[in-house]
Amino acid sequence: MNNLISVNLNENNEPVVSGRQLHKALEVKTPYDKWFPRMTDYGFAENEDFSTFLSESTGGRRATDHILKLDMAKEIAMLQRTDKGKEVRQYFIQVEKEFNSPDKIIARALLLSNDKVLKLESRVEFLETELEEAQKQARYLDLIIESKASLRVTQIAADYGMSAHKFNKLLHDLGVQHKVNGQWILYKKHMGKGYVDSATFDFIDGRGQARTHITTTWTQKGRLFLYELLKETGILPLIERDEDD
Repeated sequence: MNNLISVNLNENNEPVVSGRQLHKALEVKTPYDKWFPRMTDYGFAENEDFSTFLSESTGGRRATDHILKLDMAKEIAMLQRTDKGKEVRQYFIQVEKEFNSPDKIIARALLLSNDKVLKLESRVEFLETELEEAQKQARYLDLIIESKASLRVTQIAADYGMSAHKFNKLLHDLGVQHKVNGQWILYKKHMGKGYVDSATFDFIDGRGQARTHITTTWTQKGRLFLYELLKETGILPLIERDEDD
């Protein structure tokens, strides 16, 4: 009998069987698609006593099948009023006894417990990863908050493992700044937001002449703006990167 009707467990760990397998085991002559709706007229409710799904049929065509709880399957077997129906019902009763035996109850409880442990372990691992990423971000943000002075682009570029030249070009490609008379200037949409300052540096050129150079420096607000912008493009400061990056 168990070769004809497979008893499985649903998501609630309840024993269930296939409606088509039951139909075949009962040797019912009426086609399944006509027989099963008649069986449901005996007071069985969908999503309570049974559920509907599509299974693979001969030739790969999809056929309607049903998953029946064991109580429904037993009652349908009794309703047939045939020797085969009685045999199938006795089989289900035996299955139910085994299912409710202390050993099987303990085994199911252990499986359920193990499943919960695995889910908890997975959740803990996920939260640990999230916490690690948050701590990395917090460390860099702490550096920004702790610093009050404006920084030259060379210093910020170093946070990302880049040269000033490469970093400036990246910001240009991202539509942040452009060069005017040798100085990097923000595009209009970023101006007036407190992102940058201008600093004047005195130096002696190759001819020994005193010269003055004006350069753009970044405020801590601007540094935070660059952090958020670059993070959106997948570029993180070195302090937030994994060791393998």
